[in-house]
Amino acid sequence: MAKQNKNLTIVGAGKLGIVLAQLALKAGYTVYVSGSGSPDKIRLSVEVLAPGAHALTLADATKRSDIIVLALPLGKYQSVPKDMLAGKLVVDAMNYWWEVDGDRDDLRNPETSTSELVQSYFDTSRVVKALSHMGYHHLLDETRPVGAPNRKAIAIAGDNAADNQVVAQLINDLGFDPLHIGQLSAGRWLEPGHEAFGANVDSDTLASYLHDLPPSYAAAVT
Repeated sequence: MAKQNKNLTIVGAGKLGIVLAQLALKAGYTVYVSGSGSPDKIRLSVEVLAPGAHALTLADATKRSDIIVLALPLGKYQSVPKDMLAGKLVVDAMNYWWEVDGDRDDLRNPETSTSELVQSYFDTSRVVKALSHMGYHHLLDETRPVGAPNRKAIAIAGDNAADNQVVAQLINDLGFDPLHIGQLSAGRWLEPGHEAFGANVDSDTLASYLHDLPPSYAAAVT
């Protein structure tokens, strides 16, 4: 895979956001982390748990990288001003949890994936679904170098081949095998309630969980 800019912005300073910051730092990335308010609220946890990462305001953090990982509760995605992410590649690592997000019919619409909702809101950005189906504790513990036996896989769903490749490189750098599963709408098969959600398995096994994708999605698998 070709080398790419190694600046990464993570929006969300919860458990997933901090773990992703730790992994990215280990992979040699410069990491910027933003929470929902003042960076003073997260600075201590970022400095202690992900030393080397930079806690910044949302506006400052999103200026520093062309790749933005959304690791917020899904119900808060519209709290990020979409103009801040204009022209950016946005990695949607969010999932709908009613215990956190509340009872939201708009977030459990069976007619669309949640990533398509995110893309509709961030209409001047390019959204790729990834880093969402594996628990943060497994992400932290299961990294392996390229070619290592039983290297675990992270699925990618996106509409643009070049963007998918950029996200694949990120996933590879973090210590996992990227697995393209098709267009962004296929991301619904990575959401809670589907077999791939929670998967902490290698590429072949993860692909087997997705064998029943409808033809319109499966045709886009690479």
